[in-house]
Amino acid sequence: MEALVELLRGKRVCVLTGAGISTESGIPDYRGPTAPPRRRPPIQHRDFVEEALTRARYWARSMLGWPRFRDFEPNAAHHALAGWRQVSGLITQNVDRLHQKAGQGGVLELHGALAEVRCLACEAKVDRDELQQTLELMNPHALDWSYTLFADGDADLPDEVVRDFAVPACACGGVLKPDVVFFGDSVPRPRVEDAFARLDSSEALLVVGSSLTVFSGYRFVLRARERGLPVAVLNLGPTRADGDAQVKLEARAGELLPSLVERLQ
Repeated sequence: MEALVELLRGKRVCVLTGAGISTESGIPDYRGPTAPPRRRPPIQHRDFVEEALTRARYWARSMLGWPRFRDFEPNAAHHALAGWRQVSGLITQNVDRLHQKAGQGGVLELHGALAEVRCLACEAKVDRDELQQTLELMNPHALDWSYTLFADGDADLPDEVVRDFAVPACACGGVLKPDVVFFGDSVPRPRVEDAFARLDSSEALLVVGSSLTVFSGYRFVLRARERGLPVAVLNLGPTRADGDAQVKLEARAGELLPSLVERLQ
């Protein structure tokens, strides 16, 4: 803790958060020690766009997982960051909007948010709760299915039960997709540039709750190194940036961040 305090004291800090910051709210993560085992890999972008069965599988799993996912609440780590005056930019890989629920302003959602749905044809936006009502009306038989909740509101279901799942379309007839970056897709370039600008205006980078396995997050560690900014990592388990960080701490974010912010305020 002392090394982290000294590293960040008096600096404008860009914070990058991942799934590990939300596990203490009850949301499973992808790769951490508490992540439930998957029988299937996460949905891939190309498969969702091209395959009707993949879309049925996604929306069936999402219909079951969304109500619980939507109702998760921010934990002490989210609240600590929301009250930390040194935060010059907050970039999150999460799609749960818990930072906003905690009162954090100006959050850059690198991978989007599950609360919004977009038509791939006409670009119309649909509120996720509104779509939930449609999904349940079209598939009342699915409401009693048992499932295991995964990260990002996903649920584990076998293929045989989703083949007859009815998937709503946009009013224009187009494919509806959650407005998030799926595996195999790319973060829109303007969003990446916005995130880089927030990092460039900072004096340090703090990574919280991310293994940085995927490049969409690790690129900010590389950018910080290019700019000569110190990097600190707070995560349970190894990360891709362990060799890049000046300070690496293994601790729960909800236990360490409130005391860290109190020391630095």
